Amino acid sequence: MSDAIKHECGLAYIRLLKPLSYYHRKYGTAFYALNKLYLLMEKQHNRGQDGAGIATVKLNTEPGHQFMHRLRVSGSQAISQIFQNINSEVTEMEKMYPEILQHPGLMKGYMRFVGEVMLGHLRYGTQGKNNVEFCHPFLKPHINPTRNLTMAGNFNLVNTDELFAMLGAHPDGTMRESDLGAMIETIHYYLCMADDTNPSNLNIEGILKQATTHFDGGFVFSGLIGNGDSFVMRDANGIRPCYYYQNDEIVVAASERAAIMTAFNVTQQDVKKLEPGHAIIVSKEGEFKNVEILPAKEHTACSFERIYFSRGSDPDIYRERMELGRNLAGDVLKALDYHLKHTIVSFIPNTAEIAFYGLIKGLEDYLLETKMQRISASRDTMTEEEMRAIINRRVRIEKIAIKDVKMRTFITEDASRNEMVQHVYDITYGTVQRGVDTLVVIDDSIVRGTTLRESIIKMLDRLGPKRIIVVSSAPQIRYPDCYGIDMSRMGDFIAFQAAVGLLADQGRANTLHTIYQQCKDADAKGKLHEQNFVKGVYDSFTAEEISTKIASMLRHEDVNAEVDVIYQSIDGLHQSCPHNQGDWYFTGNYPTPGGNRVANRAFMNYMEKHEGRGY
Repeated sequence: MSDAIKHECGLAYIRLLKPLSYYHRKYGTAFYALNKLYLLMEKQHNRGQDGAGIATVKLNTEPGHQFMHRLRVSGSQAISQIFQNINSEVTEMEKMYPEILQHPGLMKGYMRFVGEVMLGHLRYGTQGKNNVEFCHPFLKPHINPTRNLTMAGNFNLVNTDELFAMLGAHPDGTMRESDLGAMIETIHYYLCMADDTNPSNLNIEGILKQATTHFDGGFVFSGLIGNGDSFVMRDANGIRPCYYYQNDEIVVAASERAAIMTAFNVTQQDVKKLEPGHAIIVSKEGEFKNVEILPAKEHTACSFERIYFSRGSDPDIYRERMELGRNLAGDVLKALDYHLKHTIVSFIPNTAEIAFYGLIKGLEDYLLETKMQRISASRDTMTEEEMRAIINRRVRIEKIAIKDVKMRTFITEDASRNEMVQHVYDITYGTVQRGVDTLVVIDDSIVRGTTLRESIIKMLDRLGPKRIIVVSSAPQIRYPDCYGIDMSRMGDFIAFQAAVGLLADQGRANTLHTIYQQCKDADAKGKLHEQNFVKGVYDSFTAEEISTKIASMLRHEDVNAEVDVIYQSIDGLHQSCPHNQGDWYFTGNYPTPGGNRVANRAFMNYMEKHEGRGY
């Protein structure tokens, strides 16, 4: 999307079911699991570029030897740095023991990250803190293996304060400021209780049932216990995605199905979706089970995964993004008054390319139908030249803009930065007939609109089009997210700004104060979670009215071309993505009570001019 927002985090879990010597014999290396972990993480690197981390548990270690290891690195090159560090350790060990790579048992004993249970994580910092202490996995160490716990996940919880209060915990630093801190403290609390009861055989299913009933949010998390037990679990609404693959050699889980398919060369049918409220649990003996931990609730899987976050290499996501684009063809044709002759269609940024192909297919379907009608109506009088001209008509496609990845807007002064940001993209000159052609450009979504207004539309205007139509494959983003995406400040959303502007235009700005008072009254009664009052900001406007206002806001005073904006409809979204119906950032229909509280709190922050997220 043209406006950068934080992605979902990414998870990778591996449990070997055979001794290391088995993989050494069959695959020629005892690094089989590490190699696969690297692939899973690299194939999901789009999900986290603020940092990464891995953890390994070694099974059946002798007393006095470390059984759990962890390595975390912050920054955009974290994955490569982690595995370069591991490679350096291997190189040093080879110098000391030249034959060690031929002896898996020695490798396990001397190399920190050679083990049977592995966890990898890719992080986007939803709280804006990207130092290494906030990178997953987190670790709760203990001298007793069954009380050692390391965890990582893709989630946000909206009730961390309540969790700490319930536990009577007073953590400091990272634990206190991180959602994972609250989660690992809660699970560790019940883990220790279970260890007191039956230390030789932990009931992981029971531990998860006790702990996760207290979680409010969308989550997928994984945990490794020092004795070798491990688990991966998904929230009851299925908000966050998780897939797994199992055979007699390995159990693997990841945030994206295509990553597993690629890393293990398996088919779409081989990779299963972890159902909402379920967990896969692998015991220290290697026994696998898939069990229901929480009763499944209304399935509200995140639709943004399909629009943008997950890679389009997944076959279902590819088809759905194509359909998102195709669904917009009718609205685009209507806006063009069905005249395609002087229309050029393109896309910005590259992640919108699949939706662009879908839009083109929809436009081509219309063009084909009009060709057939014209030929059918005039075939007795039409010359061969006329017929050939009709048959050869095509939707005009151009690569209008190319992002210059080397360009950096390093100047912080507003005027200078706004001028420089226009040049992040290079435009293709000579593609547009000045004053005649209309440019239709499709984007994944429009969040803040800043890049469109200050860079892309001004850049496209230099080509001299008569009109620019910006098309969003996502509906209008109106509400904050609290389940993983860094969209938490109400005033950032251009749809919200447009609604506020419309209220002001109509002399109804007092509506905001009425809603603010509703929020304050509910907060005073401890009922801020019961209703999303922010819906009242939008209730009196149609989606088209808000889109028109957004278009006027996106058109900089220096732009000569007319500017229009077309958004995906909610119905179009649901038709395109039938299995991912989570749409709270578009509709305000949150799947958990905490979502209403976050939306109301974000609005109160806006009215009170407080920075920061609403949870």
